[in-house]
Amino acid sequence: MRILISNDDGYQAKGIKQLTESLSEIAEVIVVAPSENKSAASSSLTIGKPLKPVQIADNIYAIDATPSDCVHLAVCGFIKESIDLVVTGINFGANLGDDVIYSGTVAGAIEGRFLGLPSIAISLASWDGKHFETAGAIAKQLVTQIDKAPLSHNTIINVNVPDVPLSEIMGIKSTRLGNRHMSEPSIQDKDDPSLYWIGENGQEADNGEGTDFHAIANNYVSVTPLQIDLTKYNEMQQVSDWLSQINL
Repeated sequence: MRILISNDDGYQAKGIKQLTESLSEIAEVIVVAPSENKSAASSSLTIGKPLKPVQIADNIYAIDATPSDCVHLAVCGFIKESIDLVVTGINFGANLGDDVIYSGTVAGAIEGRFLGLPSIAISLASWDGKHFETAGAIAKQLVTQIDKAPLSHNTIINVNVPDVPLSEIMGIKSTRLGNRHMSEPSIQDKDDPSLYWIGENGQEADNGEGTDFHAIANNYVSVTPLQIDLTKYNEMQQVSDWLSQINL
């Protein structure tokens, strides 16, 4: 098996180094990742300039680009070997609930699926970052069993791992996305009041049993199947009824 690894924290991040080490024990790995932190890049692609992969070491490349760029270029461009699986992470910080909309790590996995490859995004659900080795061990287990997952061709697997020793993990649960309250207010820069910083994520709103938030809070690994289709099918008729009242 040949695995493409990427992330949004950059190729020097502790998480991607741990992921590379863990998955190298069971497969050939190729790392193509941003040259610097690209967190919250979502699924953006760079189309206004050419991109240059820089080889850092054997099978390790850095690009001044987004995670989606990295996966796209690797699969459709300069990596000549065929790729069997895309794994992104290990993200420093959770990708729970609404986070998946913004996450560059999740976006990299989405790009892999767009290109026809099974894809997994994995995150360490903490800003402490103490136990990347736990997430690495979980990633290794999931990848070993990925060929047994009866999933449709357009499914992305989003994994969040509690930041605890492996011995304290209570198990692995299939979960749905929870959601957050609206984001905290933007923050005015202390030195230059004309500048603003994006505020922190909102607090948990839907975090009940069955959600990814609930699993992490109880030291379970959260595994959420994601899809790209954002259509709200149960309101299509309401929209149709509304549009029927508009005369052009």
